[in-house]
Amino acid sequence: MRKKPLLNFWQLWNMSFGYVGIQFGFALQNANVSRIFETLGAKVDEIPILWIAGPVSGLLVQPIVGYLSDKTWNRLGRRKPYFLIGAILASLALLVMPNSPALWFAAGMLWIMDASINVTMEPMRAFVGDMLPDEQRTTGFAVQTFFIGASSVVGSLMPFLLTNWFHIANTAPAGQLPTSVKWSFYCGGIVYILAVLWTVFSTKEYSPEEQEAFHAQATDADEAPEPDVTLDSRKYHTTGTLLVAGGLIFSVVIRLLSWDKGLYILSFGAGFYGVLQLVAAKRFAAGKKRGIVELVYDLNNMPGAMRQLALAQVFTWFALFAFFIYSTAAVTSYHFGSSDPRSEAYNLGANWVGVLMSVYNGVAALVAFVLPVMARRTSRVTTHIACLVIGGIGLCSMGLFKEPRLLIISMTALGVAWASLLTMPYAILSSVVPYRKMGVYMGMFNFFIVIPQILAAALLGLLVRTVFHGHAINAIVLGGVSMIAAAGFMMRVKDKQKAA
Repeated sequence: MRKKPLLNFWQLWNMSFGYVGIQFGFALQNANVSRIFETLGAKVDEIPILWIAGPVSGLLVQPIVGYLSDKTWNRLGRRKPYFLIGAILASLALLVMPNSPALWFAAGMLWIMDASINVTMEPMRAFVGDMLPDEQRTTGFAVQTFFIGASSVVGSLMPFLLTNWFHIANTAPAGQLPTSVKWSFYCGGIVYILAVLWTVFSTKEYSPEEQEAFHAQATDADEAPEPDVTLDSRKYHTTGTLLVAGGLIFSVVIRLLSWDKGLYILSFGAGFYGVLQLVAAKRFAAGKKRGIVELVYDLNNMPGAMRQLALAQVFTWFALFAFFIYSTAAVTSYHFGSSDPRSEAYNLGANWVGVLMSVYNGVAALVAFVLPVMARRTSRVTTHIACLVIGGIGLCSMGLFKEPRLLIISMTALGVAWASLLTMPYAILSSVVPYRKMGVYMGMFNFFIVIPQILAAALLGLLVRTVFHGHAINAIVLGGVSMIAAAGFMMRVKDKQKAA
């Protein structure tokens, strides 16, 4: 069996440089989309449902793109065609988003932008698993984390930099976005496409023949043999029927009891998964074993380490999505004392949110290079547990600090957790999944990012309006508690691979 060669520094740099563009776009989205929604008239408890684009896009797009890229090979390669398509669409969306004339249009553009970013992102995760030997994967994902953190610093700071360095207007008439926000998105569109093109043209993928040679004599510990796809059609049909019926019944209950409309997302999710089960059962009964049948089979036969990571991922991403949704509303109202998007205090607070996001991403970029060392001296699991505890304490501290500058301490702690989250789970996962299905399993792993985001979008608006009486800061504190719980669940994870 041929062994994959170790890549040098510049090869690692080039293969992950596309993340500069991906995360520049995500940073602009995370720091400014709630601001855009509020400017166009959204109320604070309506923001979570508008943010649902991200998780639903990821739920649908990433597993499908992963499945397709596993089976693709053309002149550009295996993963790179998807990098390029996603980059073109995401860049166009970034140019259009700040010119949204109405709230419904902005929500629709968020769907398009997030779906396009997902098309680029998922194959780039699998790209690391394709290109690197097991002992270099933690380092490979750490390099991605560095680019994510470094580019997010600049992306998050863009409105602040344009306002304070170039004196571009940071306020605008009611219903219009400041010029500083618009030009930030224009810059993001250009950076996105250029960075992804760098990776596309600077890195050569291994051919299918080379990959077969690398894995020709893989043992069970390194590469489980690909099983025959077999479904119990009757069982899947029954499960699918129950899920569809349950989703419909739950939606009726929501309507009759006048519960929060965001809960419809949960009924949609149950019904959607039920439909997948029904379609898979019908196609398998007809003798088909590919496409949706294979996707459903793989989802129900995930590697053990992937199942162990799932619960920790759910609680971690619930915490982060609470922060992403409510950071603007919490900081502007709790720390700057204004909820009026037309006021100077609100826009100063919104710009400070960008600064805070640049802090946690900058910390993540620096911590990324420490994580492989920590993992070698302890383990990937121990390292991740410690980082999650630090991040959870950081989120909780946002409710204790009233002085905005002290939030830099909170963001420093969150940056430690963010660095580990972007590195350790993927390094663990890429070591245990079959290489032929690296893309689809990386995409399915995204379910455990998407599901908590859907839960957060469905429940946080209700909690903020009823339990927290409009105080968005309490949603972020709840997120901190959730992240600490995630550290507890990580203790169950068994990572039998090498820490390096």
